[in-house]
Amino acid sequence: MMYLPNENRYEKMQYAFCGNSGLQLPKLSLGLWHNFGGVDAFENAKAMLLHAFDNGITHFDIANNYGPPAGSAEITFGQVLRKEFANHRDELVISTKAGYWMWNGPYGDGGSKKYLVSSLNQSLQRLQLDYVDIYYHHRFDAHTPLEETADALELLYKQGKTLYVGISNYSAEQTQKMVALLQSKQVPCLIHQFKYSMFHREPETTGLLEVLKKYGIGSIAFSPLAQGLLTDRYIAGIPQDSRAAKSHGFLQSNDVNDAVIQKVIQLQAVAKKRNQSLAEMAIALIWEKGITSVLIGASSVAQLQTNLQALHSQPFSQEHIQEIENILES
Repeated sequence: MMYLPNENRYEKMQYAFCGNSGLQLPKLSLGLWHNFGGVDAFENAKAMLLHAFDNGITHFDIANNYGPPAGSAEITFGQVLRKEFANHRDELVISTKAGYWMWNGPYGDGGSKKYLVSSLNQSLQRLQLDYVDIYYHHRFDAHTPLEETADALELLYKQGKTLYVGISNYSAEQTQKMVALLQSKQVPCLIHQFKYSMFHREPETTGLLEVLKKYGIGSIAFSPLAQGLLTDRYIAGIPQDSRAAKSHGFLQSNDVNDAVIQKVIQLQAVAKKRNQSLAEMAIALIWEKGITSVLIGASSVAQLQTNLQALHSQPFSQEHIQEIENILES
């Protein structure tokens, strides 16, 4: 049966211009970091992608090494794109990245021209596309001159293999240098992707957000729920099926300590006053900082729908902002 998207999907979402560009991104974007790999249930992944689009999520964020195995999230998305989204490619913003390990040997990692060009060509094959909408350098590489990385992004941009270029996990200083290099090549830097939540405020405290505003660059925040800490998931302990219990990802069991849980409980009390869940409040608070889009992950349609509720969040009063700040600083 042919997939027919919800006719009211664009009324369900809010959109914002990405920096000084003409590209609008949904306030919520869907990331395929987890749960879309070759080891995951394809039907569940497809259901989440379709539900996202039915609710106006038009931006899907991938990377070359997302899986596992590496590359399989792009294959999954490519399969759904070819069959379910075949008539809607021009309604989608598809982004991918390269910078971390992807294949063995000296050319499968980093920021070299060899790696970045090869990686995008591979990504396009897996996605079954002629171009992506956004191609990011996934991380700063101290072993490669920034000029070389900028050359690679310029080449791919001018070849039309990506409509826009972006950077991810760059510091404020590194961002300024890369933006200047790209500008000298008449290649606009569209967007910066960084880790940001109530528990990870480095973009705010290190001046990165100010740099992005100065240069008119868009922003997208990943891990807005701090790998699940900013939910009610860990209040009663560490569930056996949680990321913290597995201790092989970014969230370790020792991250879930008494001090953190006490803050979570207090933050949840503020969210309750605002008639929303802690997860909804955590996402909505990021928009208060002027971030273009929040990158959410999900393991099920139900979890995705919970995150979508953040779109109905009421404006924050100064009293609630101050209460949240006091908790975070305690």
